[in-house]
Amino acid sequence: MSDLLATVLDAYGGRARWEEADRITARQFFGGALWGLKGHPGALDDVEVIVGLKREFVSQKPFFDADHHTSFTADRVAVETSDGDVVEELTDPRASFAGHDLTTPWTRLQLAYFSGSAMWTYLAEPISLTFPGVRTEEIDPFTEDGEKYRRLRVVFPDYIATLSTEQVLYVDGDGLIRRRDYDVEIAGNTPGAHFISGHQEVDGLVIPTTREIYSRDENGHKVPDPLVVSVRLEDIRVS
Repeated sequence: MSDLLATVLDAYGGRARWEEADRITARQFFGGALWGLKGHPGALDDVEVIVGLKREFVSQKPFFDADHHTSFTADRVAVETSDGDVVEELTDPRASFAGHDLTTPWTRLQLAYFSGSAMWTYLAEPISLTFPGVRTEEIDPFTEDGEKYRRLRVVFPDYIATLSTEQVLYVDGDGLIRRRDYDVEIAGNTPGAHFISGHQEVDGLVIPTTREIYSRDENGHKVPDPLVVSVRLEDIRVS
């Protein structure tokens, strides 16, 4: 484990506390231009999200119907009723995005896959960075708006479904992740600059509550318009 990853784990409450926790539950609010581009304006705004911390799992509810919720894992996404009946499902969901770019419309199951993989990546971090096969290394620092950030390059193994196999995390002087760069593989490798704030301590874990995601230019800076995605969390619980 790299020295920088150890610093991040300590800043977020410590590896031991994260390994004790099983899941994070929160009220999730989505905004930004992406949802309209994909044909689902207002989708998954003001829903409950449940994120597993010991394995890759996400559920969001309600999902278009008051009695429906999503069930996301790396190799399957489904819509289920509160009784557990499967309404629809898609195995090998990532393959369904072949040929997509930023403006390609999504089915509802593709929406569930994108949001599931995104929210697991965001909320299972940093403990997910210690999972088997995840590779991390510190790379050159970066200065933005007068602040110097240490940077952690992360490469995810095939068994983890995330928006980009390779990502770069920007870490401030307190050990908090303030930005991540990635190329969204299921949207034609669209480059993204993702900004993170509103860190709160909840039952021993430090969890960010606000995220803003923009396109990224060739110099590594954000393109300020439009705001592609925003994420805000309230009522966070750890169990």
